[in-house]
Amino acid sequence: MGCELCPRRCGADRTATKGFCGEGVALRAAKACLHFWEEPCIAGTGGAGTVFLTGCNLGCVYCQNRAISRGGVGKEITEDRLSEIIDDLVWQGADTVEFVTPTHFIPQIAAVLGRKKPPVPVVYNSGGYDSPAALKLLEGLIDVYLPDYKYADASLAAKLSRAPDYPAAALAAIKEMFRQTGPPRFDQDGMLLSGVLVRHMVLPGFVENTLDCVDRLFSVFSPDEIVFSLMSQYTPPAEPLPIPSLNRRLTEAEYDRAVDYLYLNGIENGFVQELSSAEAEYTPDFDLSGL
Repeated sequence: MGCELCPRRCGADRTATKGFCGEGVALRAAKACLHFWEEPCIAGTGGAGTVFLTGCNLGCVYCQNRAISRGGVGKEITEDRLSEIIDDLVWQGADTVEFVTPTHFIPQIAAVLGRKKPPVPVVYNSGGYDSPAALKLLEGLIDVYLPDYKYADASLAAKLSRAPDYPAAALAAIKEMFRQTGPPRFDQDGMLLSGVLVRHMVLPGFVENTLDCVDRLFSVFSPDEIVFSLMSQYTPPAEPLPIPSLNRRLTEAEYDRAVDYLYLNGIENGFVQELSSAEAEYTPDFDLSGL
């Protein structure tokens, strides 16, 4: 049967070929490490024990992790090895265990966590282009969902990520994530024990999209039902893009407009970044270490 794990439903027989995500059925990862650049409620003081998985079901022209999303950088690991990696990250002091771009490997992750769930919160960090049916495989196994909500406009989603159904599909996925976790729960140190934290990165030249995303997301959820993270860390790719504004960094005026819009709408349950976050050094070196 062809792969239908994500809304793209590419139909690839991943036992014999690769899906749109660029991956077969074998787990592949590019790095496992303690990651300190996530939101404070996820990174804590010990860092998020992060496994960066290879491949991606989106086709974002501005991708910050192109080496692993489209470049194929990665190493094949077994489910048993993934379990060992998780144990090692916890032993190193990780405050959470985080899977990055996990959508196309949901069955394997569910199998690993079903056998042994770590003693710290488990975080599912995706681009938001997830299928509610596939997410149901993770029910009871994921504590914190960390999806993006990138676009409110179908034409922009098609142009920038080759996914015209993204706005509706991602919102449906976030609804399923919320159904599983409920409203956010924090411990006494401010760590997110369970819930949904939605990220949105403001793109240079597309601030109206950000405002529309805020409107659409919070027409479904109240500000106390999800945590919202507004990100300013866009970094232009090395090779110029045909969309001029994506070849520059976000301006202070653009980001201030987005931040002001959150406050004007009473959305204070979350995080905003400093513009200094837009540095290439925040992108890990995908050197297969930790695997």
